[in-house]
Amino acid sequence: MALIVKKFGGTSVGNLAKIRNVANRVIKSYDQGNNVVVILSAMAGVTDGLIKLAKQITDTPQKRELDALMATGEQTTAALLAIILQSMGYKAQSLLGFQAEVRTDCAFGNARIIDIGANRIKTLLENRYIVVVAGFQGSDLEGNITTLGRGGSDTSAVAIAAALKADCCEIYTDVDGVYTADPNICKHARKLEKITFDEMLEMASLGAKVLQIRSVEFAKKYDVPVHVRSSFSEEEGTMVISEENGMERLIVTGVTYKKDEARITMKKVPDQPGIAAKIFTPIAGAGINVDMIIQNTRQGGQTDLTFTVPRDDFKHAMEIGRSVAKEISAEDVIGDDGIAKVSVTGVGMKNHSGVASKMFSTLASENINILLISTSEIRISCIVAEKHVELAVRALHTAFGLDKTE
Repeated sequence: MALIVKKFGGTSVGNLAKIRNVANRVIKSYDQGNNVVVILSAMAGVTDGLIKLAKQITDTPQKRELDALMATGEQTTAALLAIILQSMGYKAQSLLGFQAEVRTDCAFGNARIIDIGANRIKTLLENRYIVVVAGFQGSDLEGNITTLGRGGSDTSAVAIAAALKADCCEIYTDVDGVYTADPNICKHARKLEKITFDEMLEMASLGAKVLQIRSVEFAKKYDVPVHVRSSFSEEEGTMVISEENGMERLIVTGVTYKKDEARITMKKVPDQPGIAAKIFTPIAGAGINVDMIIQNTRQGGQTDLTFTVPRDDFKHAMEIGRSVAKEISAEDVIGDDGIAKVSVTGVGMKNHSGVASKMFSTLASENINILLISTSEIRISCIVAEKHVELAVRALHTAFGLDKTE
């Protein structure tokens, strides 16, 4: 008997017919003798609809009340699945986040999990109940309902799996696994049988939308095997596992891209101690995430400083940059929101040289200019013009031998 946590996303529970399909998949696993905990998202579009309702009242609804409102989406799907399972003759009970003892901090809208008691879940499992938990939510130490941010149901699932020491956490979605590139732009992309936590973390942060980053962090920390698979087929998906578990050593595992990038350059910045802090402290204070940073030293004690930010934050970051430029006597601030980031990722890069050279020469052969470069031990990212990014993905996918064989 195994303990399996199954998480189903919004497209998997979009209507009653789809929730019945979920019930059938859950029952199949249960009837094989397994203990099953199910984590559900809200129906696709429901959370956005709830936010829209609140904003018809005010543009700035109180975050505490907004969390209480948004959490009802998952409450609905959890209760409906439990009702369907009961109608089919199975013992099932739905739990909200606070009933599953998901304790969080008080950062409404983007709360972080502090602890999961899971005692009630364990008791129900001992009595062979199918436990259905509303994802995306918990409660703070004062009992207020909190939500975990976009993709938070993935985090709920992996965290609960860790608390229960589950044998596997299955993430069901509208794709059938993790691919070497986005199949929508790269027809030769192929599904990976396995991928490491570190590779998945990098790829999730670089544009792969299969798993939410915080869920992968939990899985890595507590060594929870995660199986990414489709809600609509019985095919095996992709296992996300620790590197030690007999991985095939590909030099590059995948090619990812992000189009929501913008670049800002501050020209002729004084090259003095403390200047970088003066630039980036107010940007951080505005909640803007800075990604890539490059500094080019000029003669005469000056430097050009270039960095990237999310495109949604571009205008605000430019305003802050212009204000700081006046304060530190920089010459000018220029920006570009027509850029994108393309990246290659793979644990095999740790022990192989020449990856950067091949990446740069491949882009050059396609006449794609590189604007910025950043690296980690298992990843190389390049900023290019947005109009070239899909071509870049396809070219790199071929160059690193990732194209599927017909």
